[in-house]
Amino acid sequence: MHWFADLIDRFYDAHWQVTAGQSISYREIVGNAFGLASALFGLRRSVWAWPVGIVGNLLLFTVFVGQAAGSEEATTPLYGQASRQVFFVLTSVYGWWRWKHNRSSGGGPAVHPRWASRGERLALLAGSAVAVVACFYVFRAVGAGFPVPWWYYLADSWIFVGSIAATYAMARGFVDFWLCWIAVDLVGVPELLHFRYYPSAALYAVYAGFVLWGFAVWLRISRRERPQRRSAAPTLEPA
Repeated sequence: MHWFADLIDRFYDAHWQVTAGQSISYREIVGNAFGLASALFGLRRSVWAWPVGIVGNLLLFTVFVGQAAGSEEATTPLYGQASRQVFFVLTSVYGWWRWKHNRSSGGGPAVHPRWASRGERLALLAGSAVAVVACFYVFRAVGAGFPVPWWYYLADSWIFVGSIAATYAMARGFVDFWLCWIAVDLVGVPELLHFRYYPSAALYAVYAGFVLWGFAVWLRISRRERPQRRSAAPTLEPA
């Protein structure tokens, strides 16, 4: 197994030299490729969305914690971005279990898209708002380990909480989860560009268009399957 360990080490350290003074980790490229594949599986309501996404999360975690810190090619470690990969894995385990349970018990698609109810949406928005404020103060108290503007902590908190909310909403089958990703992308792309995570920023930009497409697809499915769910619901016969 020595050859396998050597292969892993070489992959971990491999970089694509973009310019004389800048390189991109292959882990970042491959991790984002898994992320895009996970999104495509999610669009198709396939259970494979979750395990494929977990692989991408693990790879991107190693990227965002800045393992290369201290080298000339090191990029800024984004701890909020890294932390959300951990929570992605936890939320994905829940989503994986929920979609497999739905498919095994119903025998149909792993999830039936629907809009969140007013109460569910209110709880998600209120909980997310509180979590963003809490994470902002926690992230600022912990510090980044290097000088950063105040908006760094707010941006990381927004991305962190929004990503978890979107993943949870996807697990529940809420059409709203696509809108959560749009809100995340609006902050995530500028931050990643600012800190030179160009492959991730490019993928986030691609996500913006992909999310709009996914939203339209899930919205159409929710309208098509809603009558079926209603007709399948039990009715009370008059005495």
